[in-house]
Amino acid sequence: MIVALRSAATYLAVSGYVLVVGPVGMLLALVCRWKGLLYILGHGGVKLGLALTGIRFKIDGAGNVPLDRAAVFCANHQSNVDPPVLFQALHPRMHILYKHEIDRIPILARAFRLGGFIPVDRTNREAAMRSIEAGAASIRAGNSFLIFPEGTRSKTDQLLPFKKGGFIMAIRAQAPVVPVAVEGGRAAMRRGSWLIYPAIVRIRVGQPIETAGLLPADRDALIARVRAEIERLRQGWTESPTVPLRR
Repeated sequence: MIVALRSAATYLAVSGYVLVVGPVGMLLALVCRWKGLLYILGHGGVKLGLALTGIRFKIDGAGNVPLDRAAVFCANHQSNVDPPVLFQALHPRMHILYKHEIDRIPILARAFRLGGFIPVDRTNREAAMRSIEAGAASIRAGNSFLIFPEGTRSKTDQLLPFKKGGFIMAIRAQAPVVPVAVEGGRAAMRRGSWLIYPAIVRIRVGQPIETAGLLPADRDALIARVRAEIERLRQGWTESPTVPLRR
């Protein structure tokens, strides 16, 4: 009962935050040409959600995060809490490739677009490739991106097959790929459930993998290398999964 009440309060509070702050922030961002304001407000919303749910995160390898150049952060995907946690933990101006279904949420989708996030429709190959091209151009302009190459949340501790789009984007932009391992998201929010449990989400960041000189034909080798590194970063976690914190 406590978890249900806490989860409901979080949804209401974050929705209210988006409805009230979103339009004002977007107006100021447009009038003042201050894109950074959207990131300040976005981080504020994430902090609010994490505080209300009791989700905390711990990060190892923060020194591997390149802040002086654009990169593509590549993470495994356990639950719906992964994107906001990584948005908060990894980079102050993180852009995200997101599922186009989110465009059905008008205010949030508009804020995403103004912030430079890019929707991907994986059911439409031509549209997906246009999104990849747009992402590569944004990276060349200096923006870092977060991708979840599995394309959806894994139901087990096993990684799903990696999709190629994000790696093609990194190669076309000649940007490094930063492998990221996440554990604890499933303990915080199970697939198919709306309940959010207090939990510790653990993050490990690996050394950037350079793509300079690589061609699109090298994408499979790059995928294999990044996947192996994420698996290495995850070693030890699958044997002792994070348990939700009971408060």
